[in-house]
Amino acid sequence: MNTTADVNYIIVGQGLAGSAIAIQLSKRGYKVLVFDERAKNTSSIIAAGLYNPVTGKNMAKTWLADEVFSALDTFYREAEQLTGVKFYYPTPLFRPFRSVEEQNEWMGRSADKIYRDFIETISVTSGFRENVKDPFGGVTLKKTGFVETPTYLDAVRTYLVSIGAFQEQNFDQNALEIRENSVCYHNITAEKIIFCQGVHNMFNRWFNHFPIIPLKGETLSVQCDREKNVILNRGVYLVPGNDAMGWRVGATYNLKDKEPGITKEARTELTDKLNDLIDFPYTITGQQWGFRPTTPDRKPIVGFHPKYRPLIIFNGLGTKGVSLAPYFSAVLIRAIENKGTINREADVTRFN
Repeated sequence: MNTTADVNYIIVGQGLAGSAIAIQLSKRGYKVLVFDERAKNTSSIIAAGLYNPVTGKNMAKTWLADEVFSALDTFYREAEQLTGVKFYYPTPLFRPFRSVEEQNEWMGRSADKIYRDFIETISVTSGFRENVKDPFGGVTLKKTGFVETPTYLDAVRTYLVSIGAFQEQNFDQNALEIRENSVCYHNITAEKIIFCQGVHNMFNRWFNHFPIIPLKGETLSVQCDREKNVILNRGVYLVPGNDAMGWRVGATYNLKDKEPGITKEARTELTDKLNDLIDFPYTITGQQWGFRPTTPDRKPIVGFHPKYRPLIIFNGLGTKGVSLAPYFSAVLIRAIENKGTINREADVTRFN
C-alpha cells in the first residue's frame, strides 16, 4: 500500500486475535494496516482449532457460551466468503462417560434448558462410536467443530495483502509516536493502534504490566484410517486434520516449562491418553509446540491504555482463541465506536 496514506487502525500481530479484529474492522469499512512476522512456534499455527461450548473436567457450559458461539458461527462463515477459502468445519463431538454416575448426570442435563441446545444424543451403552473406548456410553455434543487454523491465518493474510493492508515485518515500538488522538508510526498516521501480540506482550512497553502468562502446549499429528465425521474428546482431543488420513491430538498444558521445543514427556502423556480413548491403530507423524497467551483468571484482556487512549490491547485469549476472538473483536469495536462497553470480566480496568 502507499505508506504515506493514513489508516484508521494499525494492528500489531496477526494471530487469532489480530486476524479477527482486522476482518471485523475491514468489513465495517475501516482502513487497517497489519504488521506481523509470523514465528514458527506461535500457538495459533500449531493449534487444532477446536471449539466446544461444554468443557473442563466437570464438562460445564463455558463462559458466555450462547453469545460466543453464535458470533463464532457467523464470523467464520462470513470470513470464508470474504477470503474464498474453506477452513471452518462444524463437526459433532463425542465424549465417552467414565462412570454410571456421569451417565446419570448427563441424562439429567439433557432436560436442563442450559445444556439441551448443545446436546445432540446421549448413549448409555458401549459401542455407540466404533472403536472408541466407551464402556458407559457417552454424549454427542453439537455446536462444536474446528477451524483449520493455519489455513485460516494464511487466508486472512492473503486477503489483507490483496487490499494493501499487510506489512510482513516486526513492529518497531521505538518508532511509534503517541499523540493525543492518534499515533504516528514512521510516516503512517492512525487513529488508534491495537496490540495483538500474544505472549510477546512481555516486550510491549505500554502493556507489559498486564499478566499475559505463556502456557506451553504440545500436540501430535497422527495418521489413521477413520471417517472424519466426529471429534473425539476425553483426556485428549482427536480432531480431523487437513489431509485425507491426518488428525491432530492434544493438547498438553504446562505453565512450568518455559523452554522452546517438543518434549518426550508430552509425547508420552498424549499417547497414553489417546490409547485410553480409542481402540484403533494410528501412526504418529509429527509433534508441535507453542505458547498460548493466558491470564490468571483465564479471561481475555481487552481495552484501552489507562493513560494513552489511542493505544489498545486485545490479548489473553488462551486455549479458547478460536471461539473468543470473533465475539470479543466485535465487543472491542463497539467500545471504540462508543456503542457499547467491554464485558467487566475482560476489560483491562480489572488490572489497573
